[in-house]
Amino acid sequence: RTERYVDTPYGKPSDALILGKIKNVECVLLARHGRQHTIMPSNVNYQANVWALREEGCTHLVVTTACGSLREKIQPGDIVIIDQFIDRTTKRPQTLYDGQPTSPPGVCHIPMAEPFCNKTREVLVEVARSLGVKCHMRGTMLTIEGPRFSSRAESLMFRQWGADVINMTTVPEVVLAKEAGLCYASIAMATDYDCWKEHEEAVCVDNVLKTMKENANKASSILLTAIPQISQMDWTQTTKNLKVRFQQNVINIWRQCLLVDLQGHS
Repeated sequence: RTERYVDTPYGKPSDALILGKIKNVECVLLARHGRQHTIMPSNVNYQANVWALREEGCTHLVVTTACGSLREKIQPGDIVIIDQFIDRTTKRPQTLYDGQPTSPPGVCHIPMAEPFCNKTREVLVEVARSLGVKCHMRGTMLTIEGPRFSSRAESLMFRQWGADVINMTTVPEVVLAKEAGLCYASIAMATDYDCWKEHEEAVCVDNVLKTMKENANKASSILLTAIPQISQMDWTQTTKNLKVRFQQNVINIWRQCLLVDLQGHS
């Protein structure tokens, strides 16, 4: 285990990059909120975090997140391998191509029809099942700005929208990972029923932490089993597709000039 403090064109990541091996696979760990959980969701430097991990040579970003359940069938302690999101954030940069002098040139209109890496998700689902962990193989995550929790009216509205779980961090992390060409998947752990469910205590920090402490071993077990499996698979076509999709959706002045020139001579 070694620790490395790095800088990026977007500033410093949330904490040191912790480098080492898990089951003989080189990995990098990064605490999204800092190791002491001192960074609130709106202030996480998602751009720097994703950039730093890519620059370190990471190909996959497999994350964990606590979330509230918006569905009766998703009980506290359950794992959800989410496949879609709804964005309710308001304050966060959602692109690496943000027009700053130190950022890459151009504008990126990255498609988000399939936000998560389905191949990586399949590995996580299979591993969870093999370990006997109660796992929902898909779900829509609604990300709110935070740091406050939802009102009951909001929670009921989010259910009507079709959201299954709710948190404060999936967006813009998943979007930036897609831009960076990383295979992104999330292990979401339900800790509560938010505040929509009658006769259930509304979400509070104490209950969230209690459920996380009781169930953290589930996420750890999934990661420790999935990581060597991921490393043994062939990702050539997957990473190639990510790169092509990214290149097709970055518009910069040189490409625009080329298009104008071609159109002028057509």
